[in-house]
Amino acid sequence: MKITIDGPAGSGKSTTARLVANRLGFTYLDTGAMYRAVTWLAIESGFDLQDGNALAQLARQKTFRIESQPDLTRIWIDVKEITQEIRSIAVTKKVSIVAGHPQVRDEMVRLQRKIAAEGNFVVEGRDIGSVVFPEAELKIFMQASLDARARRRHLELQKKGVESAIEEIKHDIARRDELDSGRTASPLIMPTGAVVIDTTALTIDEQVDRIVAEVTKIRE
Repeated sequence: MKITIDGPAGSGKSTTARLVANRLGFTYLDTGAMYRAVTWLAIESGFDLQDGNALAQLARQKTFRIESQPDLTRIWIDVKEITQEIRSIAVTKKVSIVAGHPQVRDEMVRLQRKIAAEGNFVVEGRDIGSVVFPEAELKIFMQASLDARARRRHLELQKKGVESAIEEIKHDIARRDELDSGRTASPLIMPTGAVVIDTTALTIDEQVDRIVAEVTKIRE
């Protein structure tokens, strides 16, 4: 069974998807971490982030390994673990540019389908229900107000000891929304047949309960 969870930055996808997978005994796949890995690699290698062909070729030359743990997604490129590096502010600011290239998306979608070819998966991202797994048994689209998403990101950074201005975070999220929704390659859209969950006023537990309830309906 495949459960896809799509939505904009800060809507609660990652945390909720991980907890849903834990609750159901499924495997969690964080596709955003894969795009972040390519972005980190491109920055470290000094590649032009506007050159989609070069970035896709760079990604094809590397071996990606992703491991889902109860509270963390670990990721390696070849033998180097870059779990912490991909969450840097520099990567966060640039990932939408890299992810906007059709060539990069084609390569990542190929890898995502390969990883989740067999077994029960909860897969989250921005084009999972619309492009990667359009035939998934359950498709979720999560959304939340810009203010709520900015507050969540601010708290997340505070917990990591990173100081940031909430207005700057709000600006960055709005910019990512525009890039993700406006790109020509696999834009962020609501997948056909998706269950919409507005998380603005919901706790994480309530979000998880809503999705597990949808799974129960299908299984009945």
